[in-house]
Amino acid sequence: MTYCMGLLVKEGLVMLADTRTNAGIDNVNVYRKLRVYGEPGKRIIGIAASGSLSTTQAAINRLQEGVHLPGDPDTVHYIETAPTMFKVAQIVGVALAEARSAIESTVNQADVSIDVTLLVGGSIGGAAPRLFLVYPEGNCIECGMDTPYLQIGENKYGKPILDRLLSYRTGLAEAVKIGLISMNSTMRSNLAVGLPIDMLVLRPGQSVAATHRIAEDDPYYMELGARWLKALREAQADIPAPPYALP
Repeated sequence: MTYCMGLLVKEGLVMLADTRTNAGIDNVNVYRKLRVYGEPGKRIIGIAASGSLSTTQAAINRLQEGVHLPGDPDTVHYIETAPTMFKVAQIVGVALAEARSAIESTVNQADVSIDVTLLVGGSIGGAAPRLFLVYPEGNCIECGMDTPYLQIGENKYGKPILDRLLSYRTGLAEAVKIGLISMNSTMRSNLAVGLPIDMLVLRPGQSVAATHRIAEDDPYYMELGARWLKALREAQADIPAPPYALP
């Protein structure tokens, strides 16, 4: 299990992903789920993955080799040369669908999950960042202003934080904070999601992104979790007792 999110606000894009992989209670490892592609000054593309590790790796390898898009069998397409972020999402979708289909033919009827869901976000040529969710079948949806975030993986514990606190007009630094609170809340409720956290932050008009890995001993993240818990307890204590008849 994993938890990845993309937050798309007016001031830019934030992508966050945990790094825990779980193949059983005695096989827990750390694996990077947020990859960053492109060339500073020209394009920045972030891809976060949730699901089968083997399918993810197969899809990434196909992206590196290039794919043929439907209706264009003579051209090999790469995310490094795609003209728009929508075309990037299409290329990623084809690579994922082909990888899933190839693996599905080998596992036959075995009870093995091979599905992968991806978040694809970034900017080309300094354009405003865009964010897409790519489904296992290869189709995708785009993030919009009304709900300025997309999630994959173990999203139910962190979703209420985003619903209550995040809007399209939220500042970029505040969006990072809200995303980390959402991640912290998820980790508290699900041991299958864990540190370190990989993060990408990208502003419109800039083709250079800030990337950072938040480790277990990160002082800001530790303080954030402690302050959030304290604030919740204080808010709960400040709410009057319910007026209903209690035993």
